[in-house]
Amino acid sequence: MDAVESVGYQCDARILELNSYENRVYQVGIDGQEPIIAKFYRHERWSDDQILEEHVFTQKLLDNEITAVPPLVIQDKTLVVYNGFRFSLYERRGGRAPELDDPQSLEVLGRYIGRIHRVGSSRPFQYRPTISVDEYGYAARDYLLANDFIPDDIKEAYESVATGLLNDMHDILSEPVERIRLHGDCHMGNVLWRDETPHFVDFDDSRNGPAIQDLWMMLSGEREAQSEQMRHILIGYRDFADFNFGQLRLIEPLRTLRMMYHSAWIARRWDDPAFPRAFPFFNTARYWSEHVLELREQWAKLSEPALQVYV
Repeated sequence: MDAVESVGYQCDARILELNSYENRVYQVGIDGQEPIIAKFYRHERWSDDQILEEHVFTQKLLDNEITAVPPLVIQDKTLVVYNGFRFSLYERRGGRAPELDDPQSLEVLGRYIGRIHRVGSSRPFQYRPTISVDEYGYAARDYLLANDFIPDDIKEAYESVATGLLNDMHDILSEPVERIRLHGDCHMGNVLWRDETPHFVDFDDSRNGPAIQDLWMMLSGEREAQSEQMRHILIGYRDFADFNFGQLRLIEPLRTLRMMYHSAWIARRWDDPAFPRAFPFFNTARYWSEHVLELREQWAKLSEPALQVYV
């Protein structure tokens, strides 16, 4: 509340902690006004330049009538410092999760992501990183093997399957593909559906990467169901942006990298009290046995044909 009041707001002492692990995010009540959202950035995760680059991107989306939620401009700035903590303020947005079993909703989602990518393809991020097998894969594997998270009797199996997977994915992901500015973490928890319109929030993981990264996380179910879901997404998407169907081959490698990165992300944050509370199963033999099994299943999927989609 002191931080929010330092930039001219008067809090009414109503505070609600929102679901966020990487940063700390709160809904803060304001006297005589709608509550606002205060987002405090994790120290040393992103540089100021990287955070501001995200802010510029989301504002550019809103300027193009795309329903993203950029930070508020406070005293001519979007990034403010209070007692050493960097934070931004946002308007509150409500909504529900999209109905992914509804073809019309999928087409609307595809249409809006196509518009996001049309803006994102105008130029790449300068300061933010690019999705890569090195950061998401090799660095994740090496961190886990160098620290005491994987039980000794599982470590050899993990190292074997992870190394084999990474070697194969390195070849696939080294192929030339256009990399554009992305949302980067476009799962349905970051899409709020209201008035038949998707509102995209939390661009904190924005980075450069292939367009398919913002599409594959909407898929669920068996292969046939995923093909039909992607067909409807691309019907909407191609109203506003071109799509290289060769990127469908990247879905399983990108899914695998996200799984590997997620495990290393929890490990890197294990000293943060929020993480053992949220992931009590993480530091167990069962978790790592299941993780190795999932990676083996993903390795098998790399040799399967790419998802077939006919639009």
